[in-house]
Amino acid sequence: MIPLIGYCDRLSGRPGDTIEFKVSSISAEPFTARLYRSISADPNPAGPGIIERQVPSSLDGSYPSRLQEFHAGSYAIADAALPQAAAGGFRLSALIWPTLPLKGERVRGGQAILSCGDITLMIDESGAVAGQAGERRVSSSEPLKNRAWYRVSLSYDADSGALTVSQEPVKNGQEAHGTVVMPGLALNGRPLIGAMENALAPRPGGPPLDIGAHFNGKIEAPAIHAGADGDAASLLARWDFAIGTASTRVEDTGPHSLHGQLINLPARAMTGSAWNGEEMCFRHAPEHYGAIHFHDDDIYDFGWQTDFSFTIPDDLSSGAYLARIECNGHEDSIPFFVCPPLGRPRAKLCVLVSTFTYVIYGNYARPAYHESWHDRVAEWHAYPWNPAVHPDYGLSTYNFHSDGSGICHASHKRPLFNVRPGFLTTDTGEDSGLRHFPADGHLLTWLDGEGIDYDIITDQELHDDGIAAIAAYNVVSTGSHPEYHTARTLDAIEAYRDQGGNFMYLGGNGFYWRIALHPHERGALEIRRGEGGIRAWAAEPGEYFNAFDGTYGGMWRRNGRPPQSIAGLGFTAQGNFTGSYYRPLPAAKDPEVAWIFEGIEDEVIGDFGLSGGGAAGFELDRADTRLGTPDEAVIIARSENHDDETIMVPEEMLTHIVNWSMLTTKELIHADMLYYQTPSGGQVFSTGSITYCGSLPWNGGDNNISKLTRNVLRRFLGD
Repeated sequence: MIPLIGYCDRLSGRPGDTIEFKVSSISAEPFTARLYRSISADPNPAGPGIIERQVPSSLDGSYPSRLQEFHAGSYAIADAALPQAAAGGFRLSALIWPTLPLKGERVRGGQAILSCGDITLMIDESGAVAGQAGERRVSSSEPLKNRAWYRVSLSYDADSGALTVSQEPVKNGQEAHGTVVMPGLALNGRPLIGAMENALAPRPGGPPLDIGAHFNGKIEAPAIHAGADGDAASLLARWDFAIGTASTRVEDTGPHSLHGQLINLPARAMTGSAWNGEEMCFRHAPEHYGAIHFHDDDIYDFGWQTDFSFTIPDDLSSGAYLARIECNGHEDSIPFFVCPPLGRPRAKLCVLVSTFTYVIYGNYARPAYHESWHDRVAEWHAYPWNPAVHPDYGLSTYNFHSDGSGICHASHKRPLFNVRPGFLTTDTGEDSGLRHFPADGHLLTWLDGEGIDYDIITDQELHDDGIAAIAAYNVVSTGSHPEYHTARTLDAIEAYRDQGGNFMYLGGNGFYWRIALHPHERGALEIRRGEGGIRAWAAEPGEYFNAFDGTYGGMWRRNGRPPQSIAGLGFTAQGNFTGSYYRPLPAAKDPEVAWIFEGIEDEVIGDFGLSGGGAAGFELDRADTRLGTPDEAVIIARSENHDDETIMVPEEMLTHIVNWSMLTTKELIHADMLYYQTPSGGQVFSTGSITYCGSLPWNGGDNNISKLTRNVLRRFLGD
């Protein structure tokens, strides 16, 4: 158990906004909280180290400790109990597509499909459909096949006392039954779908959960009848999951309107038993998309109580901040970002903080994790907790559910270990091993050292307010990895650029995946990893459209907006946490761009850095006019000498010998650095590498990457 940890209800805010902090502490002693501004989040002793500045604030103080629990597993629960007891017999039924039918072999209690009071239709420990009434069960004794559709039911004949379960494959196979006599049963209570009350599965170190026995797989058309035959006249409830796909509500089409609430955000817009491949969008054939995919490890919102809150004062500078909590030698830092008032910038430069990307990667348990990583954590006094060790806090959309399906939802309403100062993503060589929030601190460290004022705007403000969030700035710059975007965030960046704004793209693999925001559950993000791209998992056929907004998911390139159309460059190659260098091209001597290299005589630039040892590495972007790079863009430098483990992205490959671009694989493995002017007078500078920002603070900022970036930024700022 982690002794002290917390999270906040929102990752960013403007003056006047209130941020609530939720903390779990195992101590009986109070914990303290202090506000700090985060400058450098890199614990590497080869760099500037962790730099944080305390800021006196209203959140400073001491607060009572309490242990706050969280419970994973998705299900639906009706708003009310059945309007009448079904004493004359009943029938519970559903269509199911189990994905982990034999889980019961490892966890006692089975998996509930549909329950009401102490009556449950479920999958038992053997993987067969079963019925439970109180402490007694009846089973079909025929294990279900994985990823196959079945009609299942639990029927009770009050006259004979026969409780019967049935499972019938929707396509091919034998029907199986099981019957036991249990006189005197009656159905009443509050229906649950995908879980049951008073589950038999014990919680480690505690009593049974009130809600448990979570189902893994798809459920479609669950229904309850007041008679064992299940005729239309006896219908009590039937839930149609194709209705309200974007919501967390489930609609009952029966006579009593027993609508319900989804808990822990299971996946909607899932193909159902009728899907035949003729339609790929749930909006066009809802009758083919009547399923919800439930998981026993779904987590959306931990639901912890608020321990303290902070209203952002008018005089607090925009920046990255931490609520540092401490208790009995344990500590945690909870990051959040302060933005300026809308339309009232306090600096000429705006740094876009990629909070959507942070959350999508939140709690990524990397396959390469090894316990030896903690040697470096201890040596560098880095952040101690890792999601690979604590998967119960909910993993990222780069991981899989326990049933092997990809995680398509993300949320910041839980502790995110890798969104913490000092979190090490890897321990490769002398590399700092940083990604996302800690890695973006390299840019903030450099700006601080250069004395350049900046405001912060996060993806959330960009999505909510559009171009109004950034229109007033002389320069807008990204951090190291702005990968995940909505249509509205891309619209805002393009509008800023096309209306004369100066844009700096200082990262790699940016503007790559399309995501959707939930229309009602703030902080919930959705990713469908459709066809193409470097993917952590592949969405099932027919499930490429986002449930949250109905749009086609996957890569922006597949949505007609390649990254090259945003900043001139797009993803071309990926390797390990290693970096190489750029070599200036002859075009760099053109008087139109020579000012970028003023004071730089080196033949190569960026052959150093805290990220991978070089400014060009890990994930690389290149120019391509067919994908949207403007004809007037000038490629001023190109990386070279990448190691053999750096590979071309799969969307570039057509066959084993032909690439989409008609270039050789070797020609596609590099990062371009480019500059161009827009027709409206704006300017764009792009570096195309995730590790670029890691070179900025190298040697205290006295290096050629720092000098080059300073030249560009000063020109863009008008200094």
